[in-house]
Amino acid sequence: MLDQVTTEMSRPNLAPIPMECDAPHLKVSGELPRELNGTLYRNGPNPQFDAPGAHWFVGDGMLHAFHLENGRASYRNRWVRTPKWLAEHDAGRALFGGFGRKLPGAPAGITDDGGVANTNIIFHGGKLLALEEGHLPTEIEPGTLDRLGYCDYKGAIKGPFTAHPKIDPVTGEMVFFGYNAMGPLTPALSYGSVNASGVVTRFDRFEAPYASMVHDFIVTENHLLFPILPITGSMERAMRGKPPYAWEPEKGAYVGVMKRNGSAKDLVWFRAESCYVFHVMNAWEEGNRIIADVMQFEEAPLFPHPDGSKTDPQKSRARYCRWTFDLAGNTDRFTQTYLDDLTGEFPRIDDRRAGYANSHGWYACANPDLPMFGALSGIVHVDGKGKRLGHYLLPAGDTISEPVFVERGRDAAEGDGWLLAAVWRARENRSDLAVFNAQNVEGGPVALVHLGHRVPDGFHGNWVGAE
Repeated sequence: MLDQVTTEMSRPNLAPIPMECDAPHLKVSGELPRELNGTLYRNGPNPQFDAPGAHWFVGDGMLHAFHLENGRASYRNRWVRTPKWLAEHDAGRALFGGFGRKLPGAPAGITDDGGVANTNIIFHGGKLLALEEGHLPTEIEPGTLDRLGYCDYKGAIKGPFTAHPKIDPVTGEMVFFGYNAMGPLTPALSYGSVNASGVVTRFDRFEAPYASMVHDFIVTENHLLFPILPITGSMERAMRGKPPYAWEPEKGAYVGVMKRNGSAKDLVWFRAESCYVFHVMNAWEEGNRIIADVMQFEEAPLFPHPDGSKTDPQKSRARYCRWTFDLAGNTDRFTQTYLDDLTGEFPRIDDRRAGYANSHGWYACANPDLPMFGALSGIVHVDGKGKRLGHYLLPAGDTISEPVFVERGRDAAEGDGWLLAAVWRARENRSDLAVFNAQNVEGGPVALVHLGHRVPDGFHGNWVGAE
């Protein structure tokens, strides 16, 4: 399994940084928009100790907080002090190798790593939550970045909780799911909702066609869609020392569709050509059709076939793709139509349009002229039909994180605002926070906040306004 990620891990900015720090007064080039008052929180893997055989996905979570206020910028980073992090800190070495695997010599009393909280960070119902898909949410104190403990909403939810919940922009409701809901590498999924006040209003489970790594899901105004795609989980494989997760395209691609006010017994399963999707840009309803824009891989990256052989790197790249489901048709198939040929990932929209048709979207893209598969080095701006509206590429060697949209104000038109993204400067081996005019990305950053160290390539983040 580790051979599959060797090339990725050799990229310099995937390596962890060894320190936590505070930088209260950062240098700014250009001018930070005065309307940007709040904090950009970023999350990603940053292993405290090197664990032999550990996948990049399972590194300890590290939070990076860029606070912007009245044209000034500050920064703070902290590891999420999960039970795993604390146990390993006390031991002075790695105790877990990821996916629940204990390393030789780990104390007998430790039966579960408790999670790494390394994938996303969101604010909902008055709580700042660090998320990863194997465990409950971890509540974080917004100012200090201290860990406050697991959040199970007073016992109302159990088991894994997605790193990609969806927040309804109209009701404020947060909809979530979790895979492996009946134990590691099982085909059961849970799903539920939390209202705007932070109270769980629903929690249920169902069984999928097979055990799958379900990283993201799809929510529209009236429907929930659960993609079951063939990065498969197998306890039997894991017990034989084989990859616990592997690419098995012969299993096929399924998407379960249900009404948001319905139940699991009403799930309708659609099928299509095998593919993998880590991230959904947005989805909406058009009459009896559901349209979902996703970043689709022909073959999954970072995970091997069950026998350990690699997937095809030419097919293991994501492209902007549109899925269409005809709920009134006489077919159980859904269509997959690529809208662009650029390699890209980490799609975002103006979240005020989540679940409804959007006219603007953005994603991080790779430079097609450089032999750097997976190294995202630009931003693409698209309209609601997939047409490119703008395209910006960084200098050769530099990489960029997920672009996070921040509206100019509560009543601003869709897409009127900024994109915030961390940029690694390869020649200087440090990072900037880049601020783009969201509707003019090709013009380059309007401001850069300069850090003295680098922010490793990571996963996801969100903006939390000062109000």
